[in-house]
Amino acid sequence: EMLREKKKEKSPAITEQEEKDSLPLQTMCGAIFDSILVHMMNTVSKPNIWQPLKKKMVESLNKKKVPHTLEILNNVYGNSDIITLQEVSASLIDQAKHGPLGKKFWIAVPRNMDPVRDQNSVILLSKNTFPEGVVSEITERVEAAFPAGVDVPVAKGDINAITAVDRDGIPYVIVSFHGDTNGLATIPVNNAIVHLMATSQDLLKHKLIFGLDANTYEKAKSGKQQDVLEWGKSYVLNGQ
Repeated sequence: EMLREKKKEKSPAITEQEEKDSLPLQTMCGAIFDSILVHMMNTVSKPNIWQPLKKKMVESLNKKKVPHTLEILNNVYGNSDIITLQEVSASLIDQAKHGPLGKKFWIAVPRNMDPVRDQNSVILLSKNTFPEGVVSEITERVEAAFPAGVDVPVAKGDINAITAVDRDGIPYVIVSFHGDTNGLATIPVNNAIVHLMATSQDLLKHKLIFGLDANTYEKAKSGKQQDVLEWGKSYVLNGQ
């Protein structure tokens, strides 16, 4: 139940057959990986030593991942004006809304969030800095600004774009974005945001705050991955 089919729309480099085979391949690779780990641990240690250690690590890093993450956000970043998060689970969102963070922040999720894939972009707005919260969500308008005929590899929940006005009356466009593994959507999404803001009368005076997981590469494979320097040149050309 934890495995998900790898979608071609998210990873364009894979073939349709590889998309179909992704679940059995994940199962096989997981079994091989587990076998290697068990063999390795039994070689260097004994089960009565390493298994309790594994149990402790699973408890801290997996079973208590959401509570620990929320604790860090609240204790370390709780005084922030804006927090943008990517690859957020529905469980974390629900617990955040009903916990200490929900008292400090407006928690904005995209209308098209995907509870199955469970990797959603989220924006937290300080209730003190943004007393009115989210004015509007403009995610669909950003996606509509993609160039015609260009296949931009974004999935449901990857983009969360909103407008908000702070307590001083300054309007903002705030975006949280989770880039695809190869970073091929990063430049098109950024260009679409910039184009939308430059051509929409209601957004001309807004300031942009863009938090993203760009997934760019120092040594990118040409045509298959987004080079970090090319990404830099792109946003500089946009005046960012």
